[in-house]
Amino acid sequence: MNKNIWLFIIPALIWGSTWFTIKFQLGVVDPLVSVVYRYLLAGIIMIIFCIATRRRMNFSIREHAFMALQGFLLFGVNYWLVYEAEVYLASGLIAVAYSTLVFLNSMFGSLFLNRPINRQILMAALLGLVGTILIFGNEFLGLTFSKETIVGTIITAVSVIIASLGNITSARNSANNIPVIQANAYGMLYGGIWMGLLALILDRPFTFDPSWSYIISLVYLTIFGSIVAFGTYLTLISRVGADKAAYALVIIPVIAVGISYLFESYQMTVYAAIGVVLILVGNVLAIQQKKA
Repeated sequence: MNKNIWLFIIPALIWGSTWFTIKFQLGVVDPLVSVVYRYLLAGIIMIIFCIATRRRMNFSIREHAFMALQGFLLFGVNYWLVYEAEVYLASGLIAVAYSTLVFLNSMFGSLFLNRPINRQILMAALLGLVGTILIFGNEFLGLTFSKETIVGTIITAVSVIIASLGNITSARNSANNIPVIQANAYGMLYGGIWMGLLALILDRPFTFDPSWSYIISLVYLTIFGSIVAFGTYLTLISRVGADKAAYALVIIPVIAVGISYLFESYQMTVYAAIGVVLILVGNVLAIQQKKA
C-alpha cells in the first residue's frame, strides 16, 4: 500500500478517537492547563527522542521563530479555542466547522506559498462537508441563534483559521528544509510554553487530576493524539500539500460516529449513513488525486 495512504489513515483514526478521549480531560483541570500539560509533555518526549537518535537540533534564530509560530498556532491556540468552543456548541458542529479546513488550506496555500488551488480536492472537500452536515443533522436542527451560539461560532471560526495557518506554517517549514520531527519537537515545546504563559496571564489554576481516567487520557492524547498523529499528518503535508492532507480531517466524524455507536449508543440514521458514504467517496477522490 502507498505510504502516503498510511500517513492519511493514521492521524484520521487517532483524531477520530480523541473526540471521545478529551471528555476525560474535562472537569477538574482547566482546559487551557490541560493543553499546557499535553504539549509540554509531548515536546519534552520529542526532544529526548531527537537527542537519543542523534538528529540535528541546531537551528538558526529565524528557524526557531517559525517553529515557535507553528507551535503557537497548531499546538496551542487552536486547541485551546476548541475546548472553549465546546462550552457553547456541540462537538458535532465543531467537527463540521473543521471539515472546512481543506478550503482554507487551499486558499492560504495559494496566498502564502503560491500553491495552485486543486479543484478535485475542493470537490472532495465539498462532499465531505455535506456528509458531515448530514451526520450531525440533529445538532443543526436543534441549533438556536442565542448569544451562546454566536459566541461559540465565532470562537470556532477563529480556531479553524488559526489551525489552517498552522498547517501552512508547517508546510513552509518543511519547504525550507526543517525536518518534520524536529519541527514538531520544538513546536510542541514552544506551544506548551506559549499556552503556559497565557494560563498565567489569565490566572488559570495549575491543578492536576490524579484520577486514572485523567492520567490515561492525558498519556493517550500526548503520545498518540499529539506525537504520532501530528508526526504522520505533518509528514503528509510535506509530501502532498496542506490542502490534500487536510482531507484526513474530514473522515474524522465517521470514525467519531463509529466510536460513539460502540460506546455511547449512537443511533445511525439514514441521513447519517448517506453522510458517511459521501465522506468516503470524497476520500477516494482526495487519495487518488496526485500532488499538484
